[in-house]
Amino acid sequence: MKHFFLSVSLPLIFSSCASMMADGGETASDLLYQYQDSILCHTDEYGDSISIKYAKGLKVDYKGDGIHVAISNPDPSAKSSKTETFVITKPSRRFVCTTALQLGNFEVLGLEDLIVGTNSLKNLFSDRIKEQIKEGKTVRIGKEGNFDMETVIAAKPDFIFVSASKHGGFESLKDCGIPLIHHHGYKETNPLGQAEWIKLVGLLTGETKRANAVFADIEKKYNTLKKEIAKKKGGKKLPTIVSGRQIRDGWYFVGGKSYMAQLFKDAGTNYVMGDNQESGGVTHDFESVYAKGIHADFWQTDGSFDGEYTLKTLAAEDERYTTMDAYKNGKVLFCNLAKTPYRELAGVQPHFLLADFVKAFHPDMLPHYTPHYYKLIK
Repeated sequence: MKHFFLSVSLPLIFSSCASMMADGGETASDLLYQYQDSILCHTDEYGDSISIKYAKGLKVDYKGDGIHVAISNPDPSAKSSKTETFVITKPSRRFVCTTALQLGNFEVLGLEDLIVGTNSLKNLFSDRIKEQIKEGKTVRIGKEGNFDMETVIAAKPDFIFVSASKHGGFESLKDCGIPLIHHHGYKETNPLGQAEWIKLVGLLTGETKRANAVFADIEKKYNTLKKEIAKKKGGKKLPTIVSGRQIRDGWYFVGGKSYMAQLFKDAGTNYVMGDNQESGGVTHDFESVYAKGIHADFWQTDGSFDGEYTLKTLAAEDERYTTMDAYKNGKVLFCNLAKTPYRELAGVQPHFLLADFVKAFHPDMLPHYTPHYYKLIK
């Protein structure tokens, strides 16, 4: 077992407490309007101990010599997953993040000031991190496979978060002598399980109360909306949805056991590819997906687009799209990855993703809600 000993304590920097949390009994619509600063006002109401409820790739055990953490790949399709173990004895305050989602884990906790280095992301949305880069408090370390090792070492990080999906891209970082932690949050198939990885950041930084408070808020908002959907749909016929679109040689869509498929289910829809057993992205021939999705009520897709992505834009990609019911009825949900912080924050804001879909599928439920990521295009 590897022992990572952390040595620096973290001063708490709380956001303004101007917005207080409302009393219990709120509807999902009420809860979605509560702001982050109001949550951080109530961190002292939460315990110090971390327990894992949804995440399959995280295990935490409190022992006499410290907090034992075990990390593994939660993807059920993974052929093998080496378990990474370490012991936390003291909090740390210097981290390098190499993916947008890792940044988001710090952002949602209000701990951006602990990020001393990040890779050269094409789209960075956090104003705080942008300012820290401008001021030299956070440095850019390059991209996978081409990191500036001198910059990494000079940043003096206590830990470097890496991603298992970047095969071979992080090999050079092993020579720095700085502990690497694989962040597998993006592999969780439960939306709340992905968000629960913020508790790992809470453990490493000593901000366990903060992590518990923020996650409890996410969980409450998500589950409240989920329950309201379940109550509303009852025995009614549910709308159907198809995902993805043609990318190069095939139609790329989310697997039936994926994170997004679970969101579709929780939002009260039937996914036309729900019988698929994959937990990640899948590519099939255009005709097979088209045949299943042509009469779907809704259509979810995403991509990076410079400008406003419209139905006309979609049709220009392939004329066959215009024959699909969701296209003809204006029921296409699109997330522009170049215009929204989806890669940074969607993984730790599953309540907003769920609300985005509910807004489209059941508009009477959230009449005043403004979508964060997925919007119906015109």
